[in-house]
Amino acid sequence: MDLVRRKRLKGVVYYASPLLEARGIPHAFSTRLGGISPPPFDSMNLGNPNGCAVQDLTDRITENYRLLMQAAGCEHLPRFYLHQIHGDVVAVVERSDFSNSTKGDALVTCRPGNVLSVRVADCCPVLLAMPDGHAVAAIHAGWRGAVGGVIHAAISKLIEIADVTTSSLIPAVGPCIGFDAFEVGPEVLAEFEKVFGQPAPVRRDSNGKGHVDLAAACRLQLIRSGVDPAQIDTTDRCTYRDGDEFFSHRRDHGVTGRMCAIIASR
Repeated sequence: MDLVRRKRLKGVVYYASPLLEARGIPHAFSTRLGGISPPPFDSMNLGNPNGCAVQDLTDRITENYRLLMQAAGCEHLPRFYLHQIHGDVVAVVERSDFSNSTKGDALVTCRPGNVLSVRVADCCPVLLAMPDGHAVAAIHAGWRGAVGGVIHAAISKLIEIADVTTSSLIPAVGPCIGFDAFEVGPEVLAEFEKVFGQPAPVRRDSNGKGHVDLAAACRLQLIRSGVDPAQIDTTDRCTYRDGDEFFSHRRDHGVTGRMCAIIASR
């Protein structure tokens, strides 16, 4: 199914998975709408760009997270996140003193009442849950994470810590940079062709460069990990193209905010 657009009190707009909503699992793929940050971070900014002289205030980012979590129905739960490194490292949230400076690109938990969070600004956010919401995962999949197998690694870790089968998992693939907007060099095309084989989710152009379908790559990795294709919610929204709703690192040349994906365990 397609993700659905939700608009809540105070103008907070996010996208949600119908399959996760049907099971009462709090979650959200944020947009740039409904926060308090001024330009160029207007308005639901959830993170600062690395190495950029222009930065948003921490207090505004904190309030934006509160507004989003309130809209998603998990405002009073603790939120856990990572120092993201564009790789395939998976961290397990087992204790309340989990360090948010932990390096990695996926979080999993089967501890009740945890909110897992990953930041994006063109990369692909993926959320996973058991049908009862007891075990959940949040994944940040850039192109390096996709070819590195971060989604498969997160699923393997979820199976390790919880009584779950891959075929029962409910995944949602959030908004990211679209196929037509994600131009890459020949070395990146080669990596995707090596990992995904034929047909790889790429298109080669006459100039030697080409395009990668990052969302399709994430969906394909889910399916190859054993997920039921009918259980995957997706979207055709593009962070680069749809600037009215999304930040984009590539479109805005690095001077831009961050969206996030959040999911709460029950």
